Amino acid sequence: MKVIAIDPAIRNTGYAVLEGDHLKQKVLDFGVISIPPKIPQSGALAAIHTGIANLIKKWEPDEAAVEGIIYVQSHKTAITMGAARAATLIAAAETGLKIYEYAPRKVKQVVTGNGSADKQQVAFMIRALLGLAETPPHDAADALAIAIAHLTSADPLKASILKRQQV
Repeated sequence: MKVIAIDPAIRNTGYAVLEGDHLKQKVLDFGVISIPPKIPQSGALAAIHTGIANLIKKWEPDEAAVEGIIYVQSHKTAITMGAARAATLIAAAETGLKIYEYAPRKVKQVVTGNGSADKQQVAFMIRALLGLAETPPHDAADALAIAIAHLTSADPLKASILKRQQV
């Protein structure tokens, strides 16, 4: 199975494309769609949508996995994050992909063994698990972690932790 995983954010959207199953994963692509602060939010959302749509067209994944909604104290931040998430969901939905979401704490628990792991711990574990030559940027590492969680959700032992949900 080939999956595109997305860690949406208005300025730095992480993405990863992995192929495999719950036993073995191969990295096909990963990175960050970075939007400069001078670009207005509407332009950033369009760029995120286009970037994800282009990745889907290039890699032709079977499914998409997205980070679930996180709780924030600021309403403005929540709205901005929701808009970035919507841009990614629309890009995937337009192609007919099945889209699944995973809670960030559950992804961290599957990848590091600790649902409260910080971004540096996640990136370090991703490098080790996937045999990468360098530690990926945090946003890309989060997307790689989401992809691993999605592929390993077929493992009965991990499925009970992840509780994958189709969006």
